[in-house]
Amino acid sequence: MDKFIAYFNYTTSATYPTFIKRSRYLRHKIVMLFFILHFFYIFSAIGQGQQKWLDNSLLFNTEILFGKTLEANVDFPKTKQQKQLIFNIGRYQSTNTQEWSQWLKGPKTGYSFGITDFGNKDSLGLAFSLMPFIKFKAFKSDGFSILAGMGASYFTKKYEADKNPRNQAVTTDITWACRMYLYYQFFTSKDIDLQLGMGYSHHSNGHTRLHNKGFNSYLLSLSADIKNPINKTGSTDFVADSTLTKTAYNYFAARGGYGQNSFALAFNEKKYVYTFAGEYGRVYNNTLKVGIGFYFRFYEHYYDYIKENEWLVRNGKEYDYFKSAPVYYSTNLGLSLNGEILMNHIGVDLQIGFNLHKPAYKLEWRINKGWDNTPREIPDGWVLGNFDGFYKFKELISGRLGLKYYMFGMEKKPKNNLYIAAHINSNLGQADFSELSLGYVHSFNFRDSAIP
Repeated sequence: MDKFIAYFNYTTSATYPTFIKRSRYLRHKIVMLFFILHFFYIFSAIGQGQQKWLDNSLLFNTEILFGKTLEANVDFPKTKQQKQLIFNIGRYQSTNTQEWSQWLKGPKTGYSFGITDFGNKDSLGLAFSLMPFIKFKAFKSDGFSILAGMGASYFTKKYEADKNPRNQAVTTDITWACRMYLYYQFFTSKDIDLQLGMGYSHHSNGHTRLHNKGFNSYLLSLSADIKNPINKTGSTDFVADSTLTKTAYNYFAARGGYGQNSFALAFNEKKYVYTFAGEYGRVYNNTLKVGIGFYFRFYEHYYDYIKENEWLVRNGKEYDYFKSAPVYYSTNLGLSLNGEILMNHIGVDLQIGFNLHKPAYKLEWRINKGWDNTPREIPDGWVLGNFDGFYKFKELISGRLGLKYYMFGMEKKPKNNLYIAAHINSNLGQADFSELSLGYVHSFNFRDSAIP
């Protein structure tokens, strides 16, 4: 182990500054472009194995929203009422006979195109959003539905220390965007459906640059589904397949991830998080995937902080012992519970993790949770973050949310499959890093009528 660490330290110190640092800017641009293309390409594959997109299941929706932009930081700019205008284009999956559509009772899927006025154009500007969504029935009722969407937003205003210091919500032009809404349909006809809704919207850059307080908003919605004006001969009513049988099979999977984040305001350069993970579990009805797993991560920011002998690891300081094994103290090992909704080529993935080892998170907490704007050279008497009860939960619990695209459609139950994925990772709900990953899945032990 000591020889491995010595070799790693030697090769990293020799090659890292001359190769990795020089290519970091280019890699960042490639990663951001891939994130955007990934999210908006993969949803176009939903249901495409059986029907053309422009058929009698086409859906147009216009949505007007009003609500409140919550304050992201102390001395946040004053805001008026938040206003949003969203255009949704998608399809009714009620005529899709694939298993996932049948088990989810024919949801609606598509894309949202939105513009948001946060109530202060001078400081907060506007946000332009593109977001894949899925909308499905709730409470076993035709009247209630839930919409979930995740994508990206472009902001016309962001934090700037000299020009816009009070807006600490976003510091990058492009951010993650997500929304979760509950709707009630109060009017329906052959041409239009009207709905009232309420829910939550969020924008964050995934901790790729600080400040990253994020925009959090609660809104009311009035929306109208304009049914397909091109071809009105088809029905959008869901018809269950009476021949469908319940199934189950097992799987194991492995993935490698390439993430990106920032460490603190004094170390605000984007660096990388490398991940290897595995999981084992079961797939039910070719739609619900549940499993348990493990993950191993290496944080470039932690490693550089230790190797460059920064303040908190210097001789006589609180974490000087980290220098005895920089690789070891820059890693993160944990166990996870995994859940995924499968839609043929598409997977909507959620993970809850439990960290067994993440020692350098102490550095991040001490620097970021004390006085604001902790400098690189910390003065005597500077108040750092305290390890209170909340810290223990943040250190222990991680989260992961994102989308996968499978090379082979899950409808065919392939024994071997590959996928690409984009995720946002968190520490108890607070963004940790954004990630691209490549994974392999092996499925086995197929059986029908396995669920009572």
